[in-house]
Amino acid sequence: MTSSSPLPGPGPHVQPPALDLLGRTALVTGAASGIGRACALRLAAAGAEVRAVDRDVARLAELVEEAKRTDLAGTVVPRLVDLTDLDAAERTAVGTDVLVNNAGLQLVRPIEGFPPDVFHTVLTVMLEAPFRLIRGALPHMYAQRWGRIVNMSSVHGLRASAFKSAYVAAKHGLEGLSKTVALEGASHEVTSNCVNPAYVRTPLVEKQIADQAQAHGLSEQHVLTEVLLKDTAMRRLIEPEEVAEAVAYLCSPQASFITGTSLVLDGGWTAH
Repeated sequence: MTSSSPLPGPGPHVQPPALDLLGRTALVTGAASGIGRACALRLAAAGAEVRAVDRDVARLAELVEEAKRTDLAGTVVPRLVDLTDLDAAERTAVGTDVLVNNAGLQLVRPIEGFPPDVFHTVLTVMLEAPFRLIRGALPHMYAQRWGRIVNMSSVHGLRASAFKSAYVAAKHGLEGLSKTVALEGASHEVTSNCVNPAYVRTPLVEKQIADQAQAHGLSEQHVLTEVLLKDTAMRRLIEPEEVAEAVAYLCSPQASFITGTSLVLDGGWTAH
């Protein structure tokens, strides 16, 4: 560009559009507690009808009641589904506009003592079920040329830890699945991304602390500060609502060009 054609200056400040999911259907797995609960409430606040998938009847009922008390723009509809029933998982995802693959489980054991049946279950719930849910959701997303898939990975999708063979394997596999979906979905205006938090204040992490304490012969407080948060520069747990905001951002208009990547919320863990 010549000096006679200067670069244009910044235009007037424009307020970015808020997340508006009115008329959209979202599905969140593992929605009864922790990150899933926070995501379900956040997407319902944006106006979505949220299919809250879990197998915990009591906690699903509590979530629905909380959504009603909060007077959200959208709704939370409970869906009692065991994700080891892969056909049921795929059917549940049909017709969804937003899919959040969040459900997970954890067992902390050395490989030589890790029960093979638990390894199989972890991979089924955390990798095979997301594949089937995505498979169920994509035809509708492709037909309308809009869709958002958010896969709840972890810092353990990028790093490994001892005693977590099944969880680490599942999260690494989920990262690859998410990238493949991004490549296939790009021409249909469907995005697929991972969100990678460090340790979140959830029942799953609380159980992990107890398991690690037993495995290492340490107090639970010592496990929290010297084991779980050892590699985190910001030495605290992340709150579920912080993760839910990252999920919401990936569903926003501003994130329409973000796909095939991982949004890392690890407090500086992977900066080492």
